[in-house]
Order: sequence, then structure tokens, then C-alpha cells
Amino acid sequence: MEPIQLTDIDIDRIVEMAWEDRTPFEAILVQFGLTEKEVITLMRRQLLKKSFERWRKRVQSRSTKHKRLRNKEVIRFKCSRQKTITNNKISKRS
Repeated sequence: MEPIQLTDIDIDRIVEMAWEDRTPFEAILVQFGLTEKEVITLMRRQLLKKSFERWRKRVQSRSTKHKRLRNKEVIRFKCSRQKTITNNKISKRS
């Protein structure tokens, strides 16, 4: 299997989605094809050490970051106030 080629814009969006409390790892998988483990590796490379540690601690305590831990009534990938996500590309930014 070929490694996924990500642009700088893709990486920026993945980091942004990973920091968002209500965006589960499954949304990143659907949009960019990265598993949770791959997102963690990317975040480790992209963030300063302390920022990465803070992010990991925060993510591990958030049920909203893991679809299987979410309330079953929540059926969306994103916050209702977030811009629409289109298949494999990011939405236009203002």
C-alpha cells in the first residue's frame, strides 16, 4: 500500500481537526485516510513536545474524540457550528 501524500494544507487541517474536541478520529480517517495511530504520529512530528503532551492528555480524556465512546444519540462527525466537510477535501475557507 502506498503512503498517503499530504499537502501542507491537508496537514494543517488534520492538526486543526485533531485539536477540535467534537471531531472524532473517524472523521479524519474518512476525510484523509489516516488512522488514529497515524494522526498521533503526525501530531508528534508537527507539534512542540509540550504541545503534543498536552494534546495527548486532552484527547485521552475526551469521549467525543472516539466514535465508539460517544453518546449513541450523536450521529454527526462534527460540531453543528463547524463548516461542512466534503468527501476527501477541506471546505473552502473564508
